[in-house]
Formats: sequence, structure tokens, C-alpha cells
Amino acid sequence: MSHQNFQSCIDACIACAVACDACAKECKGMAGHEQIVALCLACADECRKCAEACKSGGDAAVKAAEKCVAACEACATECEKNADMACCETCAAACRTCAEECSSIAVVPA
Repeated sequence: MSHQNFQSCIDACIACAVACDACAKECKGMAGHEQIVALCLACADECRKCAEACKSGGDAAVKAAEKCVAACEACATECEKNADMACCETCAAACRTCAEECSSIAVVPA
């Protein structure tokens, strides 16, 4: 696995964590948005863990990337339900990009 693959994943994870944090902050306290907030916070956490693991590479990075892909896909799916909100639209796009980048590292079953 090339260093570039890891760096692309790290960059996407950091961008996604920032978008997820912003979305969670904006949606916090809004009626009916509890699931979005929970998924955004969980996704941001997995993204940070993945970015850190990718700095070292190896098996830890693969496992972290697998978890990150799952968290990003769940968050994106939920945020896409509220695409009329700018923060959710931005978050969903960042999550989809991150999932795609992390998939290049993760061993995701077909």
C-alpha cells in the first residue's frame, strides 16, 4: 500500500471529522435530529481514529478504515435524509468521500 493511499485517507478523515462535528453542533437540540447528532459524533470519532491509525499504516490502519467506512456510510445515509439542511448536505458529501478513500485501504467484503 502506498504512502499516498494512506495520506488520501488521512486527509479525507480529517475533513469528514470536521464536517461531522459541525453538523452535530448545528443539529444538536433540534427536534427529530437526535439520530443525526449521534451518528455524526460517532463518525467523527471513527474518522479521527482512522486518521491516527493510518499514520502508522499496517493492520491497525486496515481495521480502522473498515470501521470508518461503516460509520461514514451510516452517517451519510442519515444526513442525506435531511439534505435540505446545508450542514447535512456538506456532512453527507464529506462522509461519502471519506468512505471512498478509506475503502482503498479497508478490506471490505463484497
